Amino acid sequence: MALVKGSQEITNSTIGPNSFFSGRFYINGSLKIDGKFEGKVLESEQLYIGVTGKVKTNITANSVIVEGIIVGNVTARNRVMLLPTAKVFGDIKTPELIIQNGVILEGRCTISNDLKTSSKDIIEAEYNKDNLKESILFPETANGPKNR
Repeated sequence: MALVKGSQEITNSTIGPNSFFSGRFYINGSLKIDGKFEGKVLESEQLYIGVTGKVKTNITANSVIVEGIIVGNVTARNRVMLLPTAKVFGDIKTPELIIQNGVILEGRCTISNDLKTSSKDIIEAEYNKDNLKESILFPETANGPKNR
C-alpha cells in the first residue's frame, strides 16, 4: 500500500474483515473491502480490495486497487493496480493497468482510452489507414508470375 495514500485516506466506506455483504452496491465515493462481497454489481468511484478482501461480482469504478481476490470482470475508467498478493479471475478493461510481480491473473485485458469502442475495430481502422497493399505496390506479382 506504500504506492498510494493510507487506506484511511482513500476510503470513506468499508466492508471490514469478518464481514459479508451481498447484493448490489452503488457508492458515490470510495470503498475498501477487507471482508467478502458477492452480488450482481459493485460500482464505486475508488475501490480498494485489501489483502483479506474477496469479491465475486462485476466491478465498475474510476480506479481499482487490488491486494485480495476478485472473481468477476473489472471495468475501470482510469486505472487498475494489481499489487503482489492480488488474484483475479475475470476480464479487465481500463486505460492503464499496473501489474506487480506475484499477481495471479486469468482473463482478457483490454487496455484502451476508449472503452466503449471495440479494440479490434480501433486497431483494424488504424492498420487500414494507408493504402499499402501488395497489389498496389507490386502490380506484376499480384496476379502471379508472368510466363515469359
